[in-house]
Amino acid sequence: MSRDEEALKAIDFSTPSVARIYDWWLGGKDNFAVDRAAAEKLLELVGPDGRLVIRQNREFLGRAVRFLSESGIRQFLDLGTGIPTRGNVHEVAHEVDPEATVVYVDNDPIVAAHGRALLTGSGRTGVVQADMRDPDAIVESPITTELIDFTEPVAVLLVAVLHFVDDDDAERVVAHFRERMAPGSYLVISHGTQGRLSEDTISGARAVYETSSAALRDRTPEHIARFFTGFELVEPGLVDVADWRTDGGFVEHSKGGYVLGGVGRLA
Repeated sequence: MSRDEEALKAIDFSTPSVARIYDWWLGGKDNFAVDRAAAEKLLELVGPDGRLVIRQNREFLGRAVRFLSESGIRQFLDLGTGIPTRGNVHEVAHEVDPEATVVYVDNDPIVAAHGRALLTGSGRTGVVQADMRDPDAIVESPITTELIDFTEPVAVLLVAVLHFVDDDDAERVVAHFRERMAPGSYLVISHGTQGRLSEDTISGARAVYETSSAALRDRTPEHIARFFTGFELVEPGLVDVADWRTDGGFVEHSKGGYVLGGVGRLA
């Protein structure tokens, strides 16, 4: 039995997974009834804009990776990557430079299994199954050491993941990678916040995630901005993900405006 088959046998299918909930929001098929029930409950709470916001977050990731690639970054470490879907980091980065290296990290065995299946035969990408709260395990993984050279600029991506980590762990993880990153490296973050959602809506969303694989922690814009300590935010700063470097085209905005995104450069 392969390691992926052993891991999949150990999955608790009675508990919703934040990765599979996200997959359902994006229209994916790699989710189960318990995930769909949680996702539909969240959609009832936030309204029809919910899927729009999730799609805009995914588009923010694509624009950020393209910006970084065009700025000369050739190494990407994607923490909490989620189930592979269209517009994966390596696909965007390889459009600019096929030699760019990408390491995907997630603690969900389904994510890891799908990632390894997708990337079979690729020498420029790898998948590490690890908890982002254990950054040493990520950095010291043979896959990471083969593909990422921390003495050179690297982009660390924390897209829609820090809001599933408590304050102490989130700050410790960001600080750990900041200390390892070479000057000229970049940090990419998108993060949920209350925005224009009511307190009842936020409380309801927290209750749904309390029954899932990770609890939700919505933070204020000021708190999210502190994760960029030591980095210089590139224009337009920390903004609604729908507004980050859209090149002046038409932007459909959600009524809630509850996911912020930004990219910071290490001086």
